[in-house]
Amino acid sequence: MRLCERIVNQQGNQKIMINNQIKSSILIVSKSKKISAIDLIQGAWGGYGQILRISVVGGKTNSVILKLVNTPQPKEHPKGWNTNRSHQRKLTSYQVESHWYQYYGQFHHQQCHIPYCLLSKRDKGQQLLLLEDLHEHGFPRVKTDCSLAEAKTCLSWLAKFHLLHMHREPKGLWETGSYWHLATRPDELDNLQDIQLKAAASKIDQILSACPYQTLIHGDAKLANFCFSEDGQQVAAVDFQYVGRGCGMKDVILFISSAVKPEHCEQHAPLLVDHYFKALKQAAENTGVDAEQLENAWRPLYAIAWADFQRFVKGWSPDHWKINDYTESLTQQALGEIDALLNNAT
Repeated sequence: MRLCERIVNQQGNQKIMINNQIKSSILIVSKSKKISAIDLIQGAWGGYGQILRISVVGGKTNSVILKLVNTPQPKEHPKGWNTNRSHQRKLTSYQVESHWYQYYGQFHHQQCHIPYCLLSKRDKGQQLLLLEDLHEHGFPRVKTDCSLAEAKTCLSWLAKFHLLHMHREPKGLWETGSYWHLATRPDELDNLQDIQLKAAASKIDQILSACPYQTLIHGDAKLANFCFSEDGQQVAAVDFQYVGRGCGMKDVILFISSAVKPEHCEQHAPLLVDHYFKALKQAAENTGVDAEQLENAWRPLYAIAWADFQRFVKGWSPDHWKINDYTESLTQQALGEIDALLNNAT
């Protein structure tokens, strides 16, 4: 048996099995006496594996999280992008995530919480990450929608994250963070029917990459990747498959795209962006980073970051709901500002 298998009995009920070696490792690192239950939280994107909650007894915690990734290429993809390039990108993303948790988690603290990595391992076409369960550490809630106050809490986390990693080299991570980075999405660019946006794609990418303030960005900072405290006033973040160097605006626009309904973006997005920069200034105190210069560099790139994401979405899934009047308006704004921003960069 591999690290993990899903067994289906004659009645059609599913039971997840993990091998004895991994059971032993889980008990050792969690300092527990036995495993009492294995529950599926969700499948990994694109059919690449499972995320499991392992309940344990006799130790200092009640559960840990096991993320299992199958390295063979799945037969199907949710959006039809089942190419070798897509497969290799996903494999790299899981390697990046493993490296992140092992070597970058040490920089984090309670104001910018991420799960602690207990174990990282590869074996027989699978790789695993064993992480602390955020449910056991004060972050039990995952949301599909949130209030304006809760959205601000996530943006405060991002501001602290970006300041914490300002100018840090992405060793073992993506050279450019985000899952939609232009260099990793040539198929989607080729499929893009928006001729004006397609022609400007490389210039948009150049503007974001030339920004003098580069940090590490989460790369997939959607609402679903934040775990909330019971009162919604604190969050922790998960899923660091696309963490790498970049402009913080890329995380900000991705979060807003996931947390604010399109019809509310025109009203709420400016408030959220203002809050992000306020949190950025607070996080910058006593760090040596000039928060005013940072805001002057990043705020004008809000529309540019949206256009960069729009380029990907319109090529990847032309009928996606994230393509709407608000994003189209910002994309047109960005296209009109490209030459001036390029001149400023040079």
